[in-house]
Amino acid sequence: MEVDRVQAIASLSKKVDTIPSEFIRSENEQPAITTLHGVVLEVPVIDLSITDEEKLVELIAEASEKWGIFQVVNHGISDEAISKLIEVGREFFELPKEEKEEIAKTPESGIEGYGTSLQKEVDGKKGWVDHLFHKIWPPPAVNYKYWPKNPPSYREANEEYANKLRQVSDNLFKYLSLGLGLERHELKAAVGGDDLIYLMKINYYPPCPRPDLALGVVAHTDMSSVTILVPNEVQGLQVSKDGYWYDVKYIPNALIVHIGDQIEILSNGKYKAVLHRTTVNKEKTRMSWPVFLEPPPEKEVGPIPKLVNEENPPKYKTKMYKDYVYCKLNKIPQ
Repeated sequence: MEVDRVQAIASLSKKVDTIPSEFIRSENEQPAITTLHGVVLEVPVIDLSITDEEKLVELIAEASEKWGIFQVVNHGISDEAISKLIEVGREFFELPKEEKEEIAKTPESGIEGYGTSLQKEVDGKKGWVDHLFHKIWPPPAVNYKYWPKNPPSYREANEEYANKLRQVSDNLFKYLSLGLGLERHELKAAVGGDDLIYLMKINYYPPCPRPDLALGVVAHTDMSSVTILVPNEVQGLQVSKDGYWYDVKYIPNALIVHIGDQIEILSNGKYKAVLHRTTVNKEKTRMSWPVFLEPPPEKEVGPIPKLVNEENPPKYKTKMYKDYVYCKLNKIPQ
């Protein structure tokens, strides 16, 4: 079945300076109307090279409670490794359409592969984005069938990034766990331990003639436990705070960390999943590389028993991660 890719729609729309109606958002979503202009939100920036662990735990816990999002610098992943990741991802999306379609999603592939639509959208609206999903860790979960063959250095760049990212992720789980008053290993164990799945997504947002009317990705919280994201230099990430939408400041080679739904659930609401969305640009292509750290499908996730008592009863149901995902993607109440 032939699928309309946003990349193709973008090159047609450029000539006529309009966009198809299914990409035009309702007024309460349109970026031109709903963004607080002239203010760039400086979400917490945390230096992971701080040697005072207690201080790091305090900073990360506070950012996770008040914001649900923070940026980390001096995280141990070299600028070169990040540049390579960005370069090979960009090269894939610049390949001829036929080549990209070789790894297109199929009904059997589930979430992995090259695609355009992701979840059920209200009123049949669409996001101005194409994407590629594939798992990068652990080895038993990886299926190279969904990894681009071109550029030839794609696999090496992604494997190097995955190896470095695991150390960052392990440290973040440790600090988040200590911030809840748990033992350092408990939070990671609660999301699957060494079976935790690292799902890479590349978002490709081509130039859009009407960035005032469209969104790349609609407002959402991530289903994952934690998402660790690398953006390119084109502004686009917005966060909802106090009823307004703000642009998030771009910091070269920083990693952006989102608290996802599973950590909010495990912490019984102490840590907050961040509500965010993506805007698009009239002249430039925006791209981003989020890695979703997800429990294995059969893993049951619910508030951690130690964090629940009579004064603080469970605020969320315990359910298998795959059931949570099904409900969320199909807009079924949890």
